[in-house]
Amino acid sequence: MFGRGKTENKTEKQDPSGLEERLVRWRRHIHAHPELSFEETETTVYIAEQLRGMGLKPREFELGTGLWCDVPAADGATAKDVVALRADIDALPMSEESGESFSSEVEGVSHSCGHDGHTAMLLGAAEMLVADPPPRPVRLIFQPAEETMPGGAKTCVEEGVVEGVDRIIALHCDPHRRVGEVGVTGGPITSSNAKIGVHVHSAGGHTARPHETQDTVHALAQIVLGLNGVVDRRIDPRSGTVLTWGSIKAGGSAPNVIPDSGELWGTLRSADRDVWATAEPLVRDAIEHLAALYGVRAEVEYVQGVPPVVNDDECAELAARAVETVLGPEGVGTAEQSSGGEDFAWYTEEIPGVYLRLGVWDGERDETDLHHPGFVLDERALLHGARIFNEFARLDPDAGEGS
Repeated sequence: MFGRGKTENKTEKQDPSGLEERLVRWRRHIHAHPELSFEETETTVYIAEQLRGMGLKPREFELGTGLWCDVPAADGATAKDVVALRADIDALPMSEESGESFSSEVEGVSHSCGHDGHTAMLLGAAEMLVADPPPRPVRLIFQPAEETMPGGAKTCVEEGVVEGVDRIIALHCDPHRRVGEVGVTGGPITSSNAKIGVHVHSAGGHTARPHETQDTVHALAQIVLGLNGVVDRRIDPRSGTVLTWGSIKAGGSAPNVIPDSGELWGTLRSADRDVWATAEPLVRDAIEHLAALYGVRAEVEYVQGVPPVVNDDECAELAARAVETVLGPEGVGTAEQSSGGEDFAWYTEEIPGVYLRLGVWDGERDETDLHHPGFVLDERALLHGARIFNEFARLDPDAGEGS
């Protein structure tokens, strides 16, 4: 949509104010002290301290962690629109193997998705907006619990954090994209994500006489194969809908015993919002009928996840202008729709928004994916993200190119 530029960055600027050093310090502190979803108590306190030090007045969310605050417009500003900038603050329940000197000090918990970087970037944007007040009010959202289903954003929206806001932006670290390039696109950019659990029950019995009981193991296998067939034939293949099973268990431990229980867990993802909204009855009905063929009773857990993030075209154009201001035209790349889920979708269900992919790969180390114990973020990207947030907040959507 916006064209993929070269990955080499020719417009990096020095930072005479010392913001770059502060960004690194903020990020490393949060990185070393990660907290899981809805447990980000100390992270919330730390962010609040930094914001108060800038003269802002943060407010905690009623859910107990995370916070938000407003940056007032410059004196005499006439713009009536309000912009929100969002960062997620939670960590993952996984160990870190990055080898960094500031690695996680909490066993089994790490920022292996880059949320520490997102938080530091938004703090940096806050500092820039305070130092040079924007032409419109700006709301800063430090959101908890992105890594849960259906996501902390849903609760934040229910608390009214986007009431009166006209548009919103978020960015996410992309470890497969070089520092100096940002993926920008209009339209869908992530997928929905529902969690499916299937619990089957029977009387159990001897494997020599499966006809005298109900075979839970065979039923589970048929559900694995059969539900995929139903999805393939009942849902439009153009929707990018994918059903994948991640766990299958049965209660037996002997080869000649049919267990009386078993379970399946998997995910149903779709690039189509309508499929996200309507798939549950189809899934439940298909599982129950497949189980019934073998006389097995099935209980279905369908945990509705986030809808797809659909980037507003006008917001994407604004974001591309912001990226070009910070990194030059070569910094504006494209971004394909991911099959991963992102709770930023709860904001874009309410107001126009845009979700960017920020390059954090140094181009030299081996690439590692998000949610990988060896994930590494090139800290040069922190200043880029902060400046993009700052520029987006200042752009007039009615001014057009070259304003």
